[in-house]
Amino acid sequence: MTRKAPDQISAERLAGQVSAAAVVHGDGTLIEDPAVYAPLVINDRKISDVTETVCGYAEQPAPMWWYAAITVSSLAALMAAIFIPYLIITGVGVWGLNNQVDWAWDITNFVFWIGIGHAGTLISAILCLLKQKWRTAVNRSAEAMTIFAVICAGIFPGIHVGRVWFAWMLFPIPNSNAIWPNFRSPLLWDVFAVSTYATVSLLFWYMGMIPDLATLRDRAQRRLLSGKQMPFLLLLPTGHTLHIKWINIDKIRAFVYGLLALGWRFSSRHWHRYEAAYLILAGISTPLVLSVHSIVSFDFATSVLPGWHTTIFPPYFVAGAIFGGFAMVLLLLIPFRALLPNFSDLLTLRHLENMAKILLVTGMMVGFAYGMEFFIAWYGGNEFEWKVFINNRANPAKAPYWWAYWTMITCNVLSPQLFWFRALRQNPWVIWLVSLAVTVGMWFERFVIIVTSLHRAWLPGEWHMFWPTWVDILTFVGSCGIFLTLFLLFAKFLPMFAMAEVKAVMPEADPHGDAGPSHGHDPVYAVEGGPGGPGGIHPGGHAEKKGDDHG
Repeated sequence: MTRKAPDQISAERLAGQVSAAAVVHGDGTLIEDPAVYAPLVINDRKISDVTETVCGYAEQPAPMWWYAAITVSSLAALMAAIFIPYLIITGVGVWGLNNQVDWAWDITNFVFWIGIGHAGTLISAILCLLKQKWRTAVNRSAEAMTIFAVICAGIFPGIHVGRVWFAWMLFPIPNSNAIWPNFRSPLLWDVFAVSTYATVSLLFWYMGMIPDLATLRDRAQRRLLSGKQMPFLLLLPTGHTLHIKWINIDKIRAFVYGLLALGWRFSSRHWHRYEAAYLILAGISTPLVLSVHSIVSFDFATSVLPGWHTTIFPPYFVAGAIFGGFAMVLLLLIPFRALLPNFSDLLTLRHLENMAKILLVTGMMVGFAYGMEFFIAWYGGNEFEWKVFINNRANPAKAPYWWAYWTMITCNVLSPQLFWFRALRQNPWVIWLVSLAVTVGMWFERFVIIVTSLHRAWLPGEWHMFWPTWVDILTFVGSCGIFLTLFLLFAKFLPMFAMAEVKAVMPEADPHGDAGPSHGHDPVYAVEGGPGGPGGIHPGGHAEKKGDDHG
């Protein structure tokens, strides 16, 4: 199978050399002929164009919409900075939970954010091991999203314990009273699972960025040596640009990116060790996708409470985490694709369609799990279990929270069915709206599992309703603000694409394939800025000249 640029395919189709099935539509990547390789980078981009585009997002002044977005997200994050100390000072009585519903929005938000963080590991690790090349457009952003979601998730278990200064007792630290945590408690399993997941994900994300950080370092150093320093510009609300001459931004970039690049010099030895370590981390990360959310599900499944005591929870939670995580990736990247220049050249309609198909598949898996819950409750012959699902969730005549249950079903099961239609799963804004619905639905899923199982447990005399307070709501808004603020800062100051990996899937990187129209570059030794310079590529897709061990 040869790699062909969209303009080549059009010319060959007009000449009658390709079948009608290979008709190019959309951005040129939605090719239905399996004999034609759909391009993963469009508009006939060169190797150097990828470097200029990705580095430009970090080096050029931020657009006005970025300032507006980070202002809003920072104000939302301020809610967490206000209401978490208020909770600590006042006590958990300011929340809406009570003696009957003693887990509510706090654990709902914890499980929601942990689930959001799973798509990064799935895209980066599992798709890497499966050699799915289309992952290169979304893996870096998904990995970053994982880190930020885990940070948000870590907030809630700590503050949910009430006396937050006792949270250190969760860790196996010897103390003078010889009091150790209860290692049989699923809550302690969460501590180990989430901390392990966060550590491995952070290493995976950071290590993957090292070559790109070195590229940003070398570009800044090259401008300093040539005397062509990039000015430090700020966009003003009036639309004018303010040039701050006393700040040498390239000197700061060279120092910071150089510190983070850990001495990377694009040598063959560096690339060899990098690829080995990346593969090892991918192998370690893959079981984490299954284990972490399975352990989170044990918080519920190991209890005897009707609605929780079921063995379907581990695979059910894992499928739901992947489902919600992919939805969040699309929710974040589709606006960036519309707002940043040339972003759509690297994140194509084919990428979006592939992710929409994954949403459809995982949505059907989640819908199957919803149906199996009712079957298990009926087949098990447990009267209490059956009434939890019918009278606490599904039946509008008897279930006070029926609206939450049917919102969950509508968003998670029905909305992804739109992707059976090709035109809809290839429309970015339809995908974005479905992703928004799925994100809302996955939050409601956790709310339904936790609250509807607790508020009517064993004794009717203990039944009680839960309604969130303004502290509940604004604390969750604050966590959303923290997540968006961190992601916007990442998008501005760090490379959003893994440049070496994107270049490796381009025709120019394949010395044996059809590289498309020539740009004066040898497909094996196409190097930007000289041997070993940033943006160069060897046959494996890396920025160096083959055999050069010194950068």
